[in-house]
Amino acid sequence: MSTHPLRIAMIGTRGVPARYGGFETAVEEIGARLADRGHQVRVYCRRPADQAVDDPPEYLGMERVVLPAMRRRSLETLSHTALSVAHLVAHRTDAAIVFNAANAPLLPVLRAARVPVATHVDGLEWRRAKWGRVGKRYYREMETASVRLSDALIADAQGIADYYATQYDVGSRLLTYGAPDLSAAGSDRLAELDLTPGGYHLVVARFEPENHVDVIVEGYAANDAGLPLVVVGSAPYSEEYTRRVHELADGDPRVRLLGGVWDQELLDQLYANAFTYLHGHSVGGTNPSLLRAIGGGTSTIAYDVPFNREVLQEAGRYFRTPVDLAEQVLTAEANPQDTETRAGTLARRAKDYDWDVVVDGYEQLARDLAARNTPGPRPFARRRRRRVVRP
Repeated sequence: MSTHPLRIAMIGTRGVPARYGGFETAVEEIGARLADRGHQVRVYCRRPADQAVDDPPEYLGMERVVLPAMRRRSLETLSHTALSVAHLVAHRTDAAIVFNAANAPLLPVLRAARVPVATHVDGLEWRRAKWGRVGKRYYREMETASVRLSDALIADAQGIADYYATQYDVGSRLLTYGAPDLSAAGSDRLAELDLTPGGYHLVVARFEPENHVDVIVEGYAANDAGLPLVVVGSAPYSEEYTRRVHELADGDPRVRLLGGVWDQELLDQLYANAFTYLHGHSVGGTNPSLLRAIGGGTSTIAYDVPFNREVLQEAGRYFRTPVDLAEQVLTAEANPQDTETRAGTLARRAKDYDWDVVVDGYEQLARDLAARNTPGPRPFARRRRRRVVRP
């Protein structure tokens, strides 16, 4: 097997440093490790709207190419990716990894330029409540286009891989995320927020309907839990949903709405010292926030979907409704020994999610792309339609 360094481009996210979500976390962790192994890694980055000066042109060994984007939810990602692809075509690479199937309209350009490309399809984007009928239809079509036009597909959870196998009869590379080891995170920064170790429940999520922050806050506010609820998160383009979350808190002094916390040291201490972590994500694959919580050895109550059960297994507690959430929080508080036992089990489970192993997979994928040793595009891929058997 060839071991020479490769030129690898990573496209379709907000870029690095990671300040937003799961894709950005993945790009930072994967890209930095690939660069450390001697590869030339180029990451296409968006300039934050509120940032006047760009970050340095290199970050953790990765080259940063900063390009603008249209500041509209429906166009931000695609407009930035279009500029990124134009730059990439003029600055060749051995392999490109495109994050988010929504960027599929740009894949024909990469194919015409003979740039081998893998698409990280993310979760089931068309199920996100923030998209209307037209948006949902667009994402379903782009899902199909990604299958047709990519040299390889990346799934970050077995449930996502199963979905593409069932819907399109195609295989994918199962490349999850890693869980950081937060056992040495410490707790000295908690005093800044008037918190103590084991003395609060925690939510960290973008404020979007499919992350169920509203369900968590509603369920918590309706019960008589003794520990406060700390909510970390916000989101652009989500004013109405953010307002709903605040209304559900309804001035309850136990609910602490912190907004975004970008201080990674403080955030890690929040994860590692929470009594429970409440995870409402429902349509993505393996979620980095969930892995960070179990990497901190924190007992977790998660929205009941296969992606979350795949990670937490029997050590997790699960909810679907505000009533479920309230019951699970009270059960956790009433049974601290069981909660601690579950936390220990999850800390051991976190060791199954190793970033170095994940990067082994990405490195092999990049070599396969460069060598054209992938399935290639599937021009006749179609979603399978379920047959209705009538009585």
